[in-house]
Amino acid sequence: MNDLLILCLFAFLAGFIDSIVGGGGLIQTPALLITMPQMAVPMLMGTAKISSIAGSTMSSIQYARQVTFQKKTLTITIVAAIIGAFLGARLINYLQPTVVKPSIFFLLILVFVYMLLKKDFGQSLKTPIAESKAVLYSSLFGFSVGVYDGFLGPGTGSFLILFFVSAIGFDFLLASAHAKVVNLATNIGAVIYFIASNNVLWAIALPMAFCNLSGSYLGSKLAMLKGNEFIRVFFLGVILLMILRYGYDIFIK
Repeated sequence: MNDLLILCLFAFLAGFIDSIVGGGGLIQTPALLITMPQMAVPMLMGTAKISSIAGSTMSSIQYARQVTFQKKTLTITIVAAIIGAFLGARLINYLQPTVVKPSIFFLLILVFVYMLLKKDFGQSLKTPIAESKAVLYSSLFGFSVGVYDGFLGPGTGSFLILFFVSAIGFDFLLASAHAKVVNLATNIGAVIYFIASNNVLWAIALPMAFCNLSGSYLGSKLAMLKGNEFIRVFFLGVILLMILRYGYDIFIK
């Protein structure tokens, strides 16, 4: 099968999953690395980011039409995440990802087990927390997840959903909408860098972007139609995929 067709199929799948629960980077980026091993990694990462931005923009627009955003919480999280992402990218020079991955691996296992046992997690809106707490939590977590996104990246959207459900009290649908907008904002800086440094394979990136956008459109529509239980199942699946990915990197690779 033609390499471009394979990449487009993975881009569609990545956009579909990412629009619902995040984690599209766990599908699309490895597909590029495996299919085009002769290319420089920054070039492949830039190509993947162009595709991801297209899908993230589409799903953000779809959610915005159906969901009422909590603008103050969303804005604070975005600003803190962008600052964190900038610093996280600098952190790569001082700390190796192999030091951090084991901690994330065991954290993901705890999250997966907790969600399996707590079946009502994210199924309905909780009583809103005080605005002062929402500001504090959003600032701290936004910064932390931004550092992670700049440093490692995979699953950032899923971690954002987990935060918005557990700390802010959103249901899965509302959390997915907010997470998608924050993740889109943190990715914009990376796209600007990759374009400016000429690290994009446009002949590959544009077809993948169209497919990622199409997958995101379908995924966000399906998430809003099916609701919280559907998103919960997808979320568990992506967390399990992340556990397997990190486990492979730590124990096998």
